[in-house]
Amino acid sequence: MLALSMSNYRLCAGENSLLTVSQPHMGTIVRIVADCDDAGHFRKATDEAFARIREIEQICSDYRSDSEVLQLSAKSPTETPILVSDDLWNVLAEAQKVNRASNGAFDITVGPLTKEWRRFRRRGQLDSERIEAMQGSVGAQHLTLDENAQAVSLAVSNMRIDLGGIAKGYAIDAALEILTSHDIPRALVDAGGDVAVTGAPRGEAGWRVGLAGLDPKQPPIMIAYISQCAVATSGDAFQFLEHDGKRYSHILDPRTGYGVEHRATVTVFAKSATEADAWASAISVLGPQETPNVLKQQPGIAAWIEVLVDEKPISWASTNLGSWLSEHSQKQSADN
Repeated sequence: MLALSMSNYRLCAGENSLLTVSQPHMGTIVRIVADCDDAGHFRKATDEAFARIREIEQICSDYRSDSEVLQLSAKSPTETPILVSDDLWNVLAEAQKVNRASNGAFDITVGPLTKEWRRFRRRGQLDSERIEAMQGSVGAQHLTLDENAQAVSLAVSNMRIDLGGIAKGYAIDAALEILTSHDIPRALVDAGGDVAVTGAPRGEAGWRVGLAGLDPKQPPIMIAYISQCAVATSGDAFQFLEHDGKRYSHILDPRTGYGVEHRATVTVFAKSATEADAWASAISVLGPQETPNVLKQQPGIAAWIEVLVDEKPISWASTNLGSWLSEHSQKQSADN
């Protein structure tokens, strides 16, 4: 959904100064790119960055039964608050913050429904009775965070916390922190289209990223040059369920229990990948009708949406998108 393009990259320190390495993590390919002259130093830093990503994946994975978050979920309802690691606490706290700000459109307690909808998509058929049955275990109000003790309480049974809409962003931010600590100040981390960057490569105004529309096979709709920020995309071009004449996205609205029915692609710009990742999911649920009012209270978030209306693509941009991009880059282009 979001493609990094370095076709116009001008190297001021020789062609070998732009280094890249990729590894599979968190269900996708994670790529690290840096403007760095020392390959050995780059290798050491990226080894540590990938190790950090693996650590976060072990904590936040919805697929590993021994992950910290699933072990926590298995204890629901909790008799006493459960102490959690720093990383899990940070992710949960940010998720609850976005939940409140998005009027419940982003909700990490949606896990029971996520599991059911995976089964629905495999079978090609949904079950409204199962959706209704799972709704009792879903709701951010059932998740309580005790800040003083860094402990978590789960109020009802069969809860399942799903961090799929935020953990990848958190891992990207953590990897960038590792690179910065190794004195690599011009770097990019890309995890399946969610991107965060530090300083721009030498000779460039920013890292060049292309934003895809509803058809990811087409050329980017917009090109942006960014630095010291993050961008995330969310869409349902490939994962959806058609049932009784309706098309349901794999992106679930936790308020209804159903996949969203409007077909859209969402791109969010934010200071951190954690924020961008979570808000991309939230805005995918909110859609172009609810998003404008919600983002009025979020000046640090900029968004662009392309939604299909009567089989025609309609674009919407937050009022601050232009100024946000100008603040985080020195040049923009509408060409590709």
